[in-house]
Formats: sequence, C-alpha cells, structure tokens
Amino acid sequence: MAGHSKWANIQHRKGRQDEKRGKIWTRVIREITVAARTGGGDPAMNPRLRLAIDKAKAANMPADRIKYNVDKASGNLEGQALEEIRYEGYGIGGAAIIVDTMTDNKVRTVAEIRHAFSKYGGNLGTEGSVAFQFKHCGQIIFAPGTSEDKVMEVALEAGAEDVITDDDGAIEVLTAYTDFEAVKNALEAAGLKPEVAEVTMRPENTIELTGDDAARMQKLLDVIEDLDDVQDVFHNAEINE
Repeated sequence: MAGHSKWANIQHRKGRQDEKRGKIWTRVIREITVAARTGGGDPAMNPRLRLAIDKAKAANMPADRIKYNVDKASGNLEGQALEEIRYEGYGIGGAAIIVDTMTDNKVRTVAEIRHAFSKYGGNLGTEGSVAFQFKHCGQIIFAPGTSEDKVMEVALEAGAEDVITDDDGAIEVLTAYTDFEAVKNALEAAGLKPEVAEVTMRPENTIELTGDDAARMQKLLDVIEDLDDVQDVFHNAEINE
C-alpha cells in the first residue's frame, strides 16, 4: 500500500465507523450469530466466534448482550436463517471493491447492491473479478511513534509474515489469517496496543483518487456500507479528499 496517506485513511475510516455505531452493533450481532451457529457457542473452541466477540467488545457492546446473542445463536432459538454472500465490482477510476454480506433474502440484497453500484458510478462484477487483487490475511496496525524495533521483534517471533513501516510512521504487521490471533495476543502481552487489528482482505496494490474522483468514491462506499445486509466492504482506493 502507498504509505503516505495510510494513517490518514485509517483515522478517516475509524471516524466514519464511530458515526455509525448502531449499525456496527447490528453487523456484529449477525457475525456472532453465524459464527456460533456454524462453529458452536464456546469461544475457546471457535476462532471465528472469538473474533466476533472481540469486535463486539471494541464496539462497546455490553457483555450481557454479547452473551445473550451467543446463547441465542448456539441454542438455535428463533431467528433468521442468514446466508453469507460476497459481491465484487469496480468503483471510480477502476478501483476494486469487495462487499461481504449476510442476508435472509439474497434477491433483495443483490438488487440493492447492483443499484448502489450503478447509481453512484460503479459496476457490479462477477465472482472472482477483483478478489485476486486482495490477500486474505491478518492486519495489525500501530500508530506512528510506536517502537518499530519492539513491534518487529515480538511480531516475527510470534509468526508474523511481514512488518512494514509506512512513510507516515504507522507500523503494519501482516500475518497469515490462521496466525492472526497468536500474533495479536503476543503483541498485546508485550504491551503493544494496536489501533487496528482484524482479519481482512488487503489490497496488493492501491489506486490513488483525489478531488472529485475521491469524493465520488467515498459516496459510493458510504452508500454500499449503509445497506442493511452489508457486513464489510474492502477496496483498493487511497482516498485523498
């Protein structure tokens, strides 16, 4: 990734997420539900559920509400039958976009996503049309000013694949998605608190957008992210508004 604007992009994204806290709770609950139904309600035995619970805690969801949703899902009580579907497409300037959804009505979902792409300057593609431009991996990012030597020592010892220091001073640790938890736990045990820690689809290369193109791309992303069935949106645009 281009390093010069990474930190600004991260802070920009976090700010927008904070504005949408209620929607984040809805998405986390769906993730907990699917994780518990598919892998059981014991976080110790279900890595996906552990990650979902971590997201819930990061979004300041109360512990009793987390437990309620885990119990409800693992007990298979009343609730929607959710299906996970990934969509791929192109945004402004040919930027690649991946949209992960959970839905109880895929006809509705694909119609809403297709409409968003077409109305705001993008194009919905076919399966596999852009996914090859991303890597499924763990990504742990530390704020500028964090000790690069300490992060590198702990991360590589714990099994990280790479440690990258960007031009703006942010430090990015990359892991295989299967090693994410072990590396994150080792870094936190060493007193290193990340700003971002997630399993993600990381773009192999980015497209820089500025001015009107950047604003149009942000609008497209906002519209997609606001759709009820959307869980995550990944893209390879460096947006400099």
